[in-house]
Amino acid sequence: MRPYSRSDRVGQLIRQILAETLRKKIKDPRIKTVIITDVKMSPDLRNAKIYFVLSGGEDRIREAEIGFNQASGFLKRVLGQELTLRYMPNLSFFYDDSFDYGSRIEELLKLTKTDDGSNHYPVKE
Repeated sequence: MRPYSRSDRVGQLIRQILAETLRKKIKDPRIKTVIITDVKMSPDLRNAKIYFVLSGGEDRIREAEIGFNQASGFLKRVLGQELTLRYMPNLSFFYDDSFDYGSRIEELLKLTKTDDGSNHYPVKE
């Protein structure tokens, strides 16, 4: 059995192409600083869910989603030139909140430490 499915491989290739395209060809300031974190492909390769992160608040996230929706035609054209797929997938863009969740957990862990570096609660060994 293969370690990765075809949809996983295509998703990673799309992620690489989009990251390079954002870095080199996109002029829109709403999506210029976005980082693509993951691409999830449907098994039939017809739909791609693209996850991204960026610094800023809710307004910046909303603006980036609007920017992606406006640039989706251009991005599909770039992907079509790079990939040899029978059908170009529909692109859907989503903010990846896992980084926010991780930083919140890290903040909570820091709050449990005292000034001397020990935990408030004894750790069982």
